[in-house]
Amino acid sequence: MTTNSSATGNPRVLVPGRARGAAVVLEEPLSFWGGVDVDTGRVIDPRHPQAGADLAGKVLVMPSGRGSSSSSSVLAEAARRGTAPAAILLFEPDAVLVLGAVVARELYRKTVPVVVIGEDAVRAGQTVEIDGDRVQVLG
Repeated sequence: MTTNSSATGNPRVLVPGRARGAAVVLEEPLSFWGGVDVDTGRVIDPRHPQAGADLAGKVLVMPSGRGSSSSSSVLAEAARRGTAPAAILLFEPDAVLVLGAVVARELYRKTVPVVVIGEDAVRAGQTVEIDGDRVQVLG
């Protein structure tokens, strides 16, 4: 049986949009610059605990981004290529990832919603749906 529950009482939308996908929950922040392969959408930072995780088309959940300012261009390029996460859910706002998502939307008409949620709101593998300011975890 599928149940719907709010992922957080009051999500903070940084980049609006609609998306749905399986959650990939990262234990640590990730830099897209040198940390994500734009050709595959996989985590390639060998020091990251989830190195090898596939982010393409998934709902990425992580504490925050981890710099560099070039991460915004990597996110935008991954969106252009169709290898970006379907959405990004963060525990803390990250201006660099927001910039990448906005650039992808403006230049390529590709939307990657970015939303701040509460910690422990989503577990790995759960299906998450984002629609505007509504974030739902589907059973």
